[in-house]
Amino acid sequence: MNAMTTDVVPHVLAIDDDPAMRQLIAEYLRENDLRVSAVASGEEMLRVLSEEAIDVVVLDLRLAGEDGMDLAKKIRAESQVPIIMVTGRKDEADRVMGLELGADDYITKPFSPRELLARVRAVLRRYKAVEELLPARDEKRRAYRFAGWELNLRTRRLVSPQGERIELTNGEFSLLQAFCAAPGRILSRDQLLELSRLNRAEVYDRSIDVQILRLRRKLEPNPSQPAYIKTERGAGYMFDVSVEVLR
Repeated sequence: MNAMTTDVVPHVLAIDDDPAMRQLIAEYLRENDLRVSAVASGEEMLRVLSEEAIDVVVLDLRLAGEDGMDLAKKIRAESQVPIIMVTGRKDEADRVMGLELGADDYITKPFSPRELLARVRAVLRRYKAVEELLPARDEKRRAYRFAGWELNLRTRRLVSPQGERIELTNGEFSLLQAFCAAPGRILSRDQLLELSRLNRAEVYDRSIDVQILRLRRKLEPNPSQPAYIKTERGAGYMFDVSVEVLR
């Protein structure tokens, strides 16, 4: 299962057991320059994911005889491909659970094909922006060094300027890695969330700010006046320090 590719037409995989809905989604997205595979079951979904490079999954959580949430778990266990969940108007609990499992967006039935297209395009744009922040796939980065600190990517260790090892949670490590990969750039909360997911960290949208606060307490000389991880009001956060890449 692959994340978004950039040199070909984006490929959308739609899972819905309603034939009319599958046809509507497939025809409208194809008319708007997207490649579409539309299937009716989890078994067919897994087959397509194993055979094709998929850029976005549109998953109806209410499939006959199947648990859409379980299917979302299966996808996320193997891949970071973006997931847009389709739910009912009153399925708030499903939406919350799905987002916390790693879904990227949701749309509620009934919806217009135009709205679905807008959400698909938005997710594709977000993932493309995130991929541009990632190191080249063949680039071997061993560690990052900044202001006397060293973050070892292989051992996942953070060492202070005094040589002390600082314990990081998986989420804190992934956020710091994302900052070190893009020093001096403003990263939105969405970008930080996606970068963390690409590193398979359990970072949820509502915990980004909490984990950044914890990182500041571990890194900053004065956490109440951060010198490294700065808040850019209304835009996100910026890692305002020179970073050396060690290979």
